[in-house]
Amino acid sequence: MEGFVLQVSNLREAAKELKAGDRVLLTGYIYTARDEAHKRIFELLDKGQELPFPLRDAVIYYAGPTPTPPGKVVGSIGPTTSGRMDKFTPKLMDLGVVCTIGKGPRSREVIEAIVRNGGLYLCAVGGAGALAARCVRSCEEIAFFDLGCESVKKLYVEDFPLIVGIDSFGNSLFE
Repeated sequence: MEGFVLQVSNLREAAKELKAGDRVLLTGYIYTARDEAHKRIFELLDKGQELPFPLRDAVIYYAGPTPTPPGKVVGSIGPTTSGRMDKFTPKLMDLGVVCTIGKGPRSREVIEAIVRNGGLYLCAVGGAGALAARCVRSCEEIAFFDLGCESVKKLYVEDFPLIVGIDSFGNSLFE
């Protein structure tokens, strides 16, 4: 895959150069969180309690991996529909999240938050979770263990193939 080879640690700076449709190979630590995990993160925020991971420059991948097969780092880990997290995303981006990863279009409010914060929305290929799992080098469950596959996990990904769905200027593949 030709495209931009990026480190999570430099993603906010790189966002200034990326355009909707650009292909990306992402390396670094990212966090999984889906619907229930987002609800719990917001409960912690409302109570002023410590979050399971720092939001500053964080990347959240909307995924819940399947059980890990023997000898593997993680099970299939494809993206879930991002729109279900749209009610949470603007505030999380305002608090420092630089990027979300998922599939499908985003709301006008999310696009505005991306622009306001110089962030990104990256798209993973739906239906290719087993292939995505090949890019995961480590997987550590860090919060909300009772949620099973929807618990928050800290992943280290290497050359994770993604497409810029919405760039930091608000351009979208979906419009």
